[in-house]
Amino acid sequence: MGPLLLHSVSYAGLWGQAFLSLDQFIDKAADLGYQGVMLMAKRPHLSVLDYGPKECQRLRAKLEARGLRSVCIAGYTNFSADLEHGDIPHREIQTQHVTGLARMAQDLGGSLVRIFTGYENTAAAYHAQWKLLVDSLRECARRASDYGVIVGVQNHHDLAAGYETMYDLICAVNEPNCRAMFDAWAPYLHGADLAAAAKKLAPLTVHTTIADYQLRPRYRYDPRVCNYVTETPLAQAVPMGQGDIDYRRFLSALWDRGSNASVAYEMCSPLLAGGGMEALDQYARAFLEYMSSTESGPK
Repeated sequence: MGPLLLHSVSYAGLWGQAFLSLDQFIDKAADLGYQGVMLMAKRPHLSVLDYGPKECQRLRAKLEARGLRSVCIAGYTNFSADLEHGDIPHREIQTQHVTGLARMAQDLGGSLVRIFTGYENTAAAYHAQWKLLVDSLRECARRASDYGVIVGVQNHHDLAAGYETMYDLICAVNEPNCRAMFDAWAPYLHGADLAAAAKKLAPLTVHTTIADYQLRPRYRYDPRVCNYVTETPLAQAVPMGQGDIDYRRFLSALWDRGSNASVAYEMCSPLLAGGGMEALDQYARAFLEYMSSTESGPK
């Protein structure tokens, strides 16, 4: 099992939850007992606009002083955005951003930068977007290699969200430092076999991010028929081990296939227990307790 990280998005206040500055978050992660951190690469945390070499040097010293030796930068990209306006060099802007994140990762003593693919855009055919994505990821990976950094693709956005297509994507990019940051959340919602998905992606997976959910049925009343129409269920975040995602099976499949991926915990949606600091800390501790029970592999 790789190191256990806490994602700073959990304490960024983005869903009305309690907020911590980046320095405060680092202290929080260390005090809770995490081995490393996943740092949200946008304001109000680790923005490329605010953290040059000098600022990163200071932040690295704090990370090392608190014993947080594993650092992953969490980038936010969308390579298929604004295809409606071909005169805007969006791909170049995104690629430069990822290059900047790789520089920050090196400055902080890390070697992983998480990125997303793209939301499917009606302004272009699917295969045109696929080619754009493959070409962009290949260039990002080559530029990140100058900093000794791995670009990790998370299965979050529409393109390559399915695990089979995620595998195809990493193979198509065909760069040694472009790898998967494969999560269980998406294939679970897709109805895929989590063990089969993990086994296929394990040789390519360098990191996985975890959050647990229970599905809440939703209904809309239709007065024309005096009945309810079934809507897409709500995914409600709950403490680790209390949700519907079989993480023991997923992690076991990763480990059985030789993956030593780092594992990050995130709270990136409203929590069932609310958004107070006590609730956030409760969830963060529950993750560590859950993972400690899997130390020799899930049962």
